[in-house]
Amino acid sequence: MPKKKSVSFDAMVKFFMKHYNIPTRKDIERLMTKLERLEAMVKDTAVRAKISGTGGRDIKGRLQSGRPGMTASDAVLEIIKETGDEGASFSEIQDKTGFGEKKIRNIVFRLNKLEKIKRKNRGIYTAV
Repeated sequence: MPKKKSVSFDAMVKFFMKHYNIPTRKDIERLMTKLERLEAMVKDTAVRAKISGTGGRDIKGRLQSGRPGMTASDAVLEIIKETGDEGASFSEIQDKTGFGEKKIRNIVFRLNKLEKIKRKNRGIYTAV
């Protein structure tokens, strides 16, 4: 009867780690490095935004709905309020927010239903 070759303990551990997708110390260290890099980028972006003082607007002057406490509806309503009695056109809202046509139509419908805006003319909206 031929003698079987015994499997080393290290080889067995490596097999189970690979088979069950258990991360190694090297994998964890790589992930930590990536995470630290991402955190630094986020911090850097936040500092730049604070320094630039854009007032919640992006590079093209569009309102950023991503700032804390501001929803997309708030951004659209703010633009409509800025125009005063003249009213904001649909294309003007789209240019300043950068939102898609369907999203703006849904927001305008909802704001109109909540009686926060009213329709002055076709495609022109004023704040109530």
